[in-house]
Amino acid sequence: MTRKILLPILLATLLIPVAGYGRSHSVKATLDSVYILMGKQTTLHLEVVEDASSDGFLVLPKGDTLVGNVEVIDATRADTTDLGSGRRQINQEIVLQSFDSGLYTLPPLPYVNGGDTMYTKPLTLKVIPVMVDSLATIHPYAGTEPGESRWYDWMPDWITDYWVWYLIALLLVAGGLSAWLLFSKKAVVSILPAKKPEPPYEIAIRQLGELRERHLCEQGQEREFYTRLTEILRDYLQGRFGINAMEMTSTQIIQTLQDNEATRLPNRYMREILAVADFVKFAKQRPLPEDNTKAFNQAMQFVEDTKPAPEEKTEDNEETAESDSPSDDKPTSRKGDKASVGDNPKKK
Repeated sequence: MTRKILLPILLATLLIPVAGYGRSHSVKATLDSVYILMGKQTTLHLEVVEDASSDGFLVLPKGDTLVGNVEVIDATRADTTDLGSGRRQINQEIVLQSFDSGLYTLPPLPYVNGGDTMYTKPLTLKVIPVMVDSLATIHPYAGTEPGESRWYDWMPDWITDYWVWYLIALLLVAGGLSAWLLFSKKAVVSILPAKKPEPPYEIAIRQLGELRERHLCEQGQEREFYTRLTEILRDYLQGRFGINAMEMTSTQIIQTLQDNEATRLPNRYMREILAVADFVKFAKQRPLPEDNTKAFNQAMQFVEDTKPAPEEKTEDNEETAESDSPSDDKPTSRKGDKASVGDNPKKK
């Protein structure tokens, strides 16, 4: 009785690993369509189910032909899906095509896992020929179609073939003409007399008049008034005497004017103006209205006292008394002229 019970248990224990191994790996191959027309394509689907720890692989066909005239067009990358419980599924696709009709048997593809090899089932592919019309139904040639029309087709070839060179020549001519006009304009301008620059005295008088019209002191802007007043005087010293007063301090300006004979006497006006201006700008004090008026009048007086003297005009209409040959009548005529000029006061 005991033997009858132990014997089936022992056999089941020995057969369980073998049966489990047979179910742990599976390989399957299917076709999208077993019938295709010549030149059409179909896809071969490969499916492998194995343990996640397995290192098995499919042996794909080498070259561009699977069997006979069935060509391998493309093979996708393997796509792995986790099935859980330590198992996984690998899918891969192979695109097939044939240009010759017939019945083709696709060979099984091996799956190698360690020392074991499994094969897919062989598949059958039917390539159907394409029906062609007989010679009696051959269609005539298609008619001609108009060509593309371009806007410059009406131009002659000697223009369309060399238009680049014509454009370059036109640019060169235009550049030369522009340069000639530019230089000729400069030559004409150089021939014309240059405009006489405005004298420093007139510039200073005009700017002082504009400053007076702004009425800055009446608006409480004494600082702006004295700043502009000293700038006008400094510019005047630069233009009139060549003194770089813009870069000098008040002390340096007064000393420079003292050393100049032309500005030594009017220097007292400048000294008082700069003193009040520094008092307003740096000490930030407001002077009296009388001080503002006095400073402006002193600036005007300084410019008037230092303006250049007017040039004496020479008489160009005087006639020379000498001639190329001496004559006895000329002394007599001179005396007669003096006598006539001397008689005029007596007549008056």
